[in-house]
Amino acid sequence: MKRLISLSLICLMLLPLLFSCAKNETKGKTLYVYNWGEYISDGSEGTLDSNKAFEDWYYKQYGERVTVVYSTFSSNEDMYAKLSSGSVSYDVVVPSDYMIERLIDEDMLAPLNYEKIPNIVNLAPEFYGPDAEFDYYDEGNVYSVPYFYGMIGIIYNKTMVDKEDLGSWELMWNPKYKGNILQFNNSRDAFGTAQYKLGLDVNGSDEKEWRLALKELRKQKDIVQGYVMDEIFNKMEGGSAAIAAYYAGDFLAMYENNNDLDFFYPKEGTNLYIDAMCIPKSSKNKELAEAYINFMLSEEPAVANALYTYYASPNRVVRESAEYRAEMEGIMEGAYELMYDTADVKATAYKNLPGDQLALINRLWEELKSDIEISPVIYVLCAAIVIALASFGIFFAVRKKLRNNY
Repeated sequence: MKRLISLSLICLMLLPLLFSCAKNETKGKTLYVYNWGEYISDGSEGTLDSNKAFEDWYYKQYGERVTVVYSTFSSNEDMYAKLSSGSVSYDVVVPSDYMIERLIDEDMLAPLNYEKIPNIVNLAPEFYGPDAEFDYYDEGNVYSVPYFYGMIGIIYNKTMVDKEDLGSWELMWNPKYKGNILQFNNSRDAFGTAQYKLGLDVNGSDEKEWRLALKELRKQKDIVQGYVMDEIFNKMEGGSAAIAAYYAGDFLAMYENNNDLDFFYPKEGTNLYIDAMCIPKSSKNKELAEAYINFMLSEEPAVANALYTYYASPNRVVRESAEYRAEMEGIMEGAYELMYDTADVKATAYKNLPGDQLALINRLWEELKSDIEISPVIYVLCAAIVIALASFGIFFAVRKKLRNNY
């Protein structure tokens, strides 16, 4: 009996510990990922849910539960503002090349431990290794692992745009298509469209040239339907706009829903960009973040993500996948070539610019966005109001004078 009581007491004493273990097992770790919108395979329409796959893989590998909290941004500038504010701590972020340069310069990224990222060997040699040519923003990939890359071009609706108007950035300024043109809603890309059109250096330091680009964007403003980012999908797919500057991979996604769309790289030149996975210094789970990056470089999620986004992949296992090539050609004839056979396209990458120049660009962008076009009707109304007020003033002055005379 005493033994039974003792055993019961021991069990009661162990219960809190057992509950605590169960609670910890259920809770596990949380990984905060901040990425572009529509930029990872999410399990829709039978696709792989890459974040869920990582959670399952990590549990099998380490016996520990992980929850991925995934949020998105629409521009590098939005991402930077959120990250630099310190209001939220992320474990993995996916900025573009020039923004990665800025984050490195401002000491906001943690160097990567490649012993924890063995799948780095899956990257093509032009993106990682001693012969890499596309590490211009992070030499030696100390802080970043390439995720996707591509170029900007012009998407247009074949039923709404004349063939003779194609090939140049001029299309974005053609008054014939007033109200049917969409422009980027971020400063660097929007200014880039004007700079390429004018033959200016997108990384130049001459304020006069940036003001020339602003002048060009002001000329365009009257014919632009709107400044957009992710909203472009609904507008171009639904036919409510005819022309838009955007990323080649997103064109393929739009084409799937509207075969009237087509795409070209402007002859004057365009932007080459690389988006890469990085770990902010503020991360509370660096090793877990490295495990996430390593997993995303493995074949199943890498192929799934590439098929979901249609962006060009720097990953060899993706390019060598027969499934991937077949799926790409199934979207549109020439889709694979559009993304990968781009050696003849004149393209440059954005560089990180000095702080005073970034401040200038922000001021110019605000000038453009805050411009209010005052029509003649407004002037007439203002004049009428002034005349009315003056008339009332005269009326009351005369009335007062007459009263005083009596």
